[in-house]
Amino acid sequence: MEYDVIVVGAGLAGLVTVSEVIQSKKKVLLLDQEPETSLGGQAWWSFGGLFLVDSPEQRRLGIKDSKELAWQDWLGSAGFDRLDDEDYWAKKWAEAYVNFAAEEKRNWLYSLGIRFFPVVGWAERGGYLSEGHGNSVPRFHITWGTGPGLVKPFEKMVRAGMENGLVDYKPRHRVDELISHNGTVIGVQGKILEKDDIERGEKSSRTVIGDFTYKATAVVVTSGGIGANFDLVRENWPTRLGIPPKRMISGVPAHVDGRMLSITEKAGGRIVNKDRMWHYTEGIQNWNPIWPLHGIRILPGPSSIWLDAEGNRFPAPNFPGFDTLGTLQAIQETNYDYSWFILTEKMIEKEFALSGSEQNPDLTGKSIKKVLSRILPGPPAPVKAFMDRGKDFVVANTLPELVEGMNHITGKDLINLEKIERQLLARDREMDNTFTKDLQITAMRGARNYLGDKLIRVAKPHKILDPKNGPLIAVRLNILTRKTLGGLQTDLNGQVLNESGTPVPGLYAAGEVTGFGGGGMHGYRALEGTFLGGCLFGGKIVGQSLAK
Repeated sequence: MEYDVIVVGAGLAGLVTVSEVIQSKKKVLLLDQEPETSLGGQAWWSFGGLFLVDSPEQRRLGIKDSKELAWQDWLGSAGFDRLDDEDYWAKKWAEAYVNFAAEEKRNWLYSLGIRFFPVVGWAERGGYLSEGHGNSVPRFHITWGTGPGLVKPFEKMVRAGMENGLVDYKPRHRVDELISHNGTVIGVQGKILEKDDIERGEKSSRTVIGDFTYKATAVVVTSGGIGANFDLVRENWPTRLGIPPKRMISGVPAHVDGRMLSITEKAGGRIVNKDRMWHYTEGIQNWNPIWPLHGIRILPGPSSIWLDAEGNRFPAPNFPGFDTLGTLQAIQETNYDYSWFILTEKMIEKEFALSGSEQNPDLTGKSIKKVLSRILPGPPAPVKAFMDRGKDFVVANTLPELVEGMNHITGKDLINLEKIERQLLARDREMDNTFTKDLQITAMRGARNYLGDKLIRVAKPHKILDPKNGPLIAVRLNILTRKTLGGLQTDLNGQVLNESGTPVPGLYAAGEVTGFGGGGMHGYRALEGTFLGGCLFGGKIVGQSLAK
């Protein structure tokens, strides 16, 4: 064989796989259809959030976490209900991942030079009972350096492998087929694409200039999900989430097309849990787009008022940051594919973070000075840029102006001033006492019992219609495609399984293409910080399996 291992896909899972394999001095071929500028894939663009359990960062903030509590939260969120079949390996991967997040994960990353922002975020807060969906405690650890900082040590190891002859990296090589012989996968073949000097993340040319065939003892598929392929998203859209949105924006570059799923299936691999996916409800159109229909996700604090397209407030617990898919279902049931936040400038300056490395130059650039500037009055610069230039933002001094601007954005007079004013006044009356029947206000006040939220994440509760807290802001929220929660079914070594549940010889997979492990280790819902973590864990498992 020409190589010991061929890895298809140069995202985070692929880089981790290669970095592990070459520790045993095996020779690896790394293929990717994109130019070298996109090395690191989606992970490079990420906020760098990682799910850790009982970390030193948590303990310093007074957070009492445990493996048992994390597993309780995971099971409550996943809702595994196909345990005899599609969820059999998924649940095993989930348990292994929670153990990894509670034990080895942080020390391993720390040994590679990765550090974390000291304030731990509280994502997916749930809002149900103790055994229901959501994180009982804050677990979202932001990588110091965001996505690029997480990718860097693995890229460094791969490039070192290139220099010492253990790694051949060939960008612009699109795999179209996995080669099999007597039921064993022994290589790949495909097309060489023309050189393209695009910037990272931009849509690249698909002009073919040649062919290739390579063989190896093992092939690893680490090609990502389907988030940019709207046709596949709609084809697999689960009926439990209503009808597929007519209009969506993309949280991932165009190359996240899902091609390798069907290609691997033709080679004998089994795809499971196709109807499980993770799309955000707080997407805004990027005023400075890089890829087609480029959207950015708002990471919201809990104070904004969330309204449907006709201006009706969503019922509990559809609050910002509590239950992504629960709110997605509520939005789709309205027969509109967008919703609204209404908030004040005092809220936005503390509660709006934007997902993505490029939207957080202070954290990405590891600038303590710039991070400290976040506590100054006024919205952070990236948020202010959206307020000034974003197509989905309305900023107004009075409520009539705000409503007029909301209707102007949609071109429809769906928002009624009297209805909005009535709901906001009712909400503001609840602020006169320290007690309330409004569960969102209870949640806001409860969040501020956590030091991290009180310092940098949750605004001091206040009346929205009080002019001193203004100006008023409305944000149209779009459905933003992102993660594939189902995929190739794999065993705990990362070997791809066939329809009969036995491994396909020579075929492995890791990362999002496997639903982050086993064909869907998240089940129906995710706890956040677990997508990058799934790529790290899957790549490490497969790399170590092949190194042996």
